[in-house]
Amino acid sequence: MVAAPTAAAAPCPDVEVVFARGTGEPAGIGVVGESFVDKLENDMGGKSVSTYAVNYPASYDFLAAADGANDASAHVQGTVAACPGTAIVLGGYSQGAAVIDAITAAPGPALGFTNVMPPQIADHVAAVAVFGNPSDRIGLPLTAVSPLYGAKTIDLCTVGDPICSVGDDRAAHSLYVQSGMTSQAATFAAQRLSATAPQTLA
Repeated sequence: MVAAPTAAAAPCPDVEVVFARGTGEPAGIGVVGESFVDKLENDMGGKSVSTYAVNYPASYDFLAAADGANDASAHVQGTVAACPGTAIVLGGYSQGAAVIDAITAAPGPALGFTNVMPPQIADHVAAVAVFGNPSDRIGLPLTAVSPLYGAKTIDLCTVGDPICSVGDDRAAHSLYVQSGMTSQAATFAAQRLSATAPQTLA
């Protein structure tokens, strides 16, 4: 009699990308997230890269972004506990960028966001990439407002995008792939990852 195979725990990846999609996109990491991850994988030279799609509605009820922040925070903390050698990359597009803002810059619970990440989690996050970030429009880019994550962040806004600038080109908000900014962000993240402790990506 042949014994049934036993289920083995999935190995910890070298890199995990936690990405929050934009408003109205179907469940998953969205078009911007897919482009970013594809390019990052190409830049990582064979290192294993896994992805986690932040679980939240991405609806026009923008207060529900707090659900995404709580989910992303819980997942990141769980990854750090289970896979301390995995380097984490955080990313988000549009409303998803606001989700990432919350977990990296909010000083405490607010507007339904309750699962604040402990400061030491930042040691496991190699890079942050946000696209079309609504906070940019009011002069609060993540690079400037997050003491722990700002220096690890690339915060990108296409020319004329009214979500993240005072521009009025609505179509620009959908051009992060075509503009090359997902490639730019992937290069930034890959450089950050290459600079992490050797044991993280060994």
